[in-house]
Amino acid sequence: MESVGPQLATVQARPRRGLANFVRLDTFSLTMKPSLLLVSLLLTLGDHSSTAAESAKDAALRSGGAPSAATALTSRDPGGAGHRITLTNGVARVPVIVVRGTPYQMGWQLGRLMRDEIQQLAPAVVAGFKQELKVTDETLDLAWATTAGYTDARVQQQLVGLAEGSGQPVRLIQHIHCLPLLMPYSCSSIAAWGDSTEDGHLYQTRNLDWSLKAGAHEFPVLVVYLPTEGHAHVTPSFAGFIGAHCGMNAVGIVLSEIGDASAKEMPYNLHAPHFTAWFRTLLYDADSLGETLELFRRVPPTKRYHFVFGDGRADKKAVKIRAATGGGRARPEIAVWGDNDPTDELAPKVLSCAIYHDEGRGVFPNLQAQRGKLNGEKLIALANQIPIKGGNVMNAVFDGTALRVWVSYAGGGQEAYQRPYVFLDLATLDADADGRPDLGR
Repeated sequence: MESVGPQLATVQARPRRGLANFVRLDTFSLTMKPSLLLVSLLLTLGDHSSTAAESAKDAALRSGGAPSAATALTSRDPGGAGHRITLTNGVARVPVIVVRGTPYQMGWQLGRLMRDEIQQLAPAVVAGFKQELKVTDETLDLAWATTAGYTDARVQQQLVGLAEGSGQPVRLIQHIHCLPLLMPYSCSSIAAWGDSTEDGHLYQTRNLDWSLKAGAHEFPVLVVYLPTEGHAHVTPSFAGFIGAHCGMNAVGIVLSEIGDASAKEMPYNLHAPHFTAWFRTLLYDADSLGETLELFRRVPPTKRYHFVFGDGRADKKAVKIRAATGGGRARPEIAVWGDNDPTDELAPKVLSCAIYHDEGRGVFPNLQAQRGKLNGEKLIALANQIPIKGGNVMNAVFDGTALRVWVSYAGGGQEAYQRPYVFLDLATLDADADGRPDLGR
């Protein structure tokens, strides 16, 4: 086990690296009145602009933007490119949106291509959660203002593009990015590689166990980003959401997350980016597992999480991370485990060339029995074994070596583990049908 203390010095700019888009990251927890405790759950995206062409968006980012200001540019195509196809497998149908350009251009094209779904989901889901949780727009605005300034500028620029391309107020799109933190959720992940898999590839799973009542699973999307700078990457997502709760980039970095913190651990650290935002930074910029960990260490945790980071091409392995802050801790606590680590919290149930975090749902015997035979199909079966039934929104299996992904979303009255998986080969994807793989350009 590697124990890692916080490394929170001001980050110096360097070419193409997303850390240049962060401001100083200070660990700081607010003591709040009871009426504001809910704010500590709302860890959203910060704001900075990095190019002259997109600096006009800064005012909307800071204030949430009045609807008129937020939608003023929706009719003007800012450039870039976007294409939409649909993956099918039996009853499963999942749109794939491929966008190319600057962050703002990619956001605008994504908003344009998902406009109908965003218009159906975003206002309804925000209104529903506000009513259920007794949260006002002003509370959400305060959360946004508190966490603003700590997150990659590229994510901020894309968020404004998404709002304008979809015709929705920037403020509403900001608020929808708060919602994943308003409900408790608990997920799972497995990674296997080398001698554990039949072909030596790195396979990694991610179960998203959250709120089926929110209805986000009825508006699924796989987004493939082809940025002008940084690595191409794919994120399984939902209409109107540009954060990454998991994902894979074009050099084989795979990211998964498992939420651990309960409401008892509030107040959370608000002076940090939410993981779905800095996952996008890692997908943009990380070339290897070592660099992924380097970038990760520079961001303080907002609360208690587990992460699984895999690398299917350079370092060809994965690690499991436990990161925690708050809950009476004097300082953030971070632990990193590799495979077959006797200090792993799940030891002695550990294996070589495999790691997992299933929160006690019993995956180890089958993982051990199939060691050396694991492939995409078998990882799907293992992922289907360990969700929290009653809240299994989405499952994904990534092949970080061959750049493939299998995804299942809940729908039609069934949870994700009960549904067919659709398949995407990122290396051969040709969404614009020009005869050339989109990734190779």
